[in-house]
Amino acid sequence: MATLMAGSLLALVIPGTAGAAEPKIVLPLWPEGSAQVASLPQPEGLAAPLTAGRQVPRLQNVANPTLAVYEPPADIKNGTAVIVCPGGGYSILAIEHEGTAVCEWLNTLGVTAILLKYRVPARKDQPNWKAPLEDGQKAIELVRANAKEWGLNPERIGILGFSAGGHLAALASTRFETPELSDTKTPAEKANIRPDFTILVYPAYMTKGKELSELLPVTSKTPPAFMAHAFNDPVTCESSLYYATALKKANVPFDLHIYSKGGHGFGMFPDAGAAATWPARCEDWLRASGLIPEKPLATHPKK
Repeated sequence: MATLMAGSLLALVIPGTAGAAEPKIVLPLWPEGSAQVASLPQPEGLAAPLTAGRQVPRLQNVANPTLAVYEPPADIKNGTAVIVCPGGGYSILAIEHEGTAVCEWLNTLGVTAILLKYRVPARKDQPNWKAPLEDGQKAIELVRANAKEWGLNPERIGILGFSAGGHLAALASTRFETPELSDTKTPAEKANIRPDFTILVYPAYMTKGKELSELLPVTSKTPPAFMAHAFNDPVTCESSLYYATALKKANVPFDLHIYSKGGHGFGMFPDAGAAATWPARCEDWLRASGLIPEKPLATHPKK
């Protein structure tokens, strides 16, 4: 499959984002002229960043979704890949602290990070999650199809999402047998679009009343999951609690971390108190799950 190399194309993924590592590959999700690539009234670009104590670059008006592949150093690359889905209420993408910064962290673990720039804002003629889920499912298909070329294990491809991106990741983890992809393939010809593991950080839109949304049909085939949420998040932590309860009923293993404080949208910011430790806890889970190698035991010099 032909791929587009990074460099000048970086601006298509994270225009104006200073200091970000460059992806090795930028790959359009859909071919030109497909139904999924439709123009928007305004051009893609960065909105004025939110500044409530934190700089939050916001990518808006994404009409042509892409994957950007961030490679770890060759000497620690382990073949595991994670598709990263920034949040933003299906209106914008928090492209840095829930996107490029996450990719840089995953690279330190030897994980190939793949930033999904999915379509936003939501289309008015369909549910807010439909186009993003199409993009998420297509992303899994493309990553698995390119696994050999990119040096990946096709059985260790996960998905990670924040807020609305967490909802997208949960949808992809529960709706892989009822794909949203607009194609005419028979069931036997359809690609494997099930992620092998799921990471949800303060996922949104997961509840309906006092139970898990019917849009998330958890079964024994649902991938194992890591979840992190803050108790004081206005986007209720019941999103993670109900998903965890459904996983338990289906006998699917998970790690769940509910922090007393942290609010919403802390991402990779270091100033969220205990909630800022979620990457370390996620690393523990990845190692314990056999998704990345265990750390070598420390050796002590002989006396």
